[in-house]
Amino acid sequence: MSYMNGNSNGNGTANGNGYNGFYGYRNKMATLDQLFQPIQPKTEATGTKVTVVGSGQVGMAAVFAMLTQGVTNNIALVDCMADKVKGEMMDLQHGSCFMKDAKIQSSTDYAISEGSKICVVTAGVRQRVGETRLELVQRNTDVLKVIIPQLVKYCPDAIFIIASNPVDILTYVTWKISGLPKNRIIGSGTNLDSARFKYLLSEKLAVASTSCHGYVIGEHGDSSVPVWSGVNVAGVRLSDLNPKIGSDDDPENWKKIHEDVVKSAYEVIKLKGYTSWAIGLSLSQLCRAILYNMQSVHPVTTCVKGEHGIEDEVFLSLPCVLGRKGIYDIIRQTLTESELTQLRKSAELMAKLQAGIKF
Repeated sequence: MSYMNGNSNGNGTANGNGYNGFYGYRNKMATLDQLFQPIQPKTEATGTKVTVVGSGQVGMAAVFAMLTQGVTNNIALVDCMADKVKGEMMDLQHGSCFMKDAKIQSSTDYAISEGSKICVVTAGVRQRVGETRLELVQRNTDVLKVIIPQLVKYCPDAIFIIASNPVDILTYVTWKISGLPKNRIIGSGTNLDSARFKYLLSEKLAVASTSCHGYVIGEHGDSSVPVWSGVNVAGVRLSDLNPKIGSDDDPENWKKIHEDVVKSAYEVIKLKGYTSWAIGLSLSQLCRAILYNMQSVHPVTTCVKGEHGIEDEVFLSLPCVLGRKGIYDIIRQTLTESELTQLRKSAELMAKLQAGIKF
């Protein structure tokens, strides 16, 4: 039998032409050259690339949610802890065939973020025992002074989502450091508070949380504002059924739901040491809205100067329309006098805290 240009002698060698039969000839070629016939060079597709800064519990929960929900299959992880971020990357890479062949990279070098459409910042320091809130803000401001300029350098057109706490202040800090337009700097804000609110409403009403409609606005924290006047199921406002809903003299004590929203993070941290899954899912939802230009409404941190009588240049959560260019619109809710008073009080607290930050 003849193979290529030589005749086999029956033991895998060829006569007179230097080839070891068909298979011997092929083995002299590179495996990739055997497998592929190149048509054009392969390039990185960055259409839905997301960079996540911080490989802690929140950052990794967000990454896992985005990958498993199909929000993106292109993730860059950045962290100053080289071993930790490499280990997280490898662990995810090993499951890439379960996640639409995801491309996952990691580095301590921000150059890896180049081409990202969204940069999610979860990195930050935790509050020390006896540390004031302003001291914590200042230490996290110093962290952002390192992170944000690097991201702007490599991702000048990206949308920034801030999840580090205290998120409202640090969203303001990011805007000041970055020099980017306000519509491209978004805080995760009360998107999670509102999700907790709807979940607890659903438990009381015995309907799905997705069928309970209501918002928590203002600060992501103790001074957040539940918009009881807008809570509804199928368009039926609960305040029409119970005019005292959410107030101190409400005989049905609906206000406990918001109290539980505020306490819930502390409770989860007490029980498991940190919060992760819910905020990770929240961040995934926000990234989906932006990457796919959904123009859906989410309560996120943005500049609220000029809204609801707020005169200070502070960042708090209001329902916003999100899409490919970040924030398109702020929804001007009709608020009661009580809700307006609470929101303005929250703004005053932010303004006082911002005044003490050293840039």
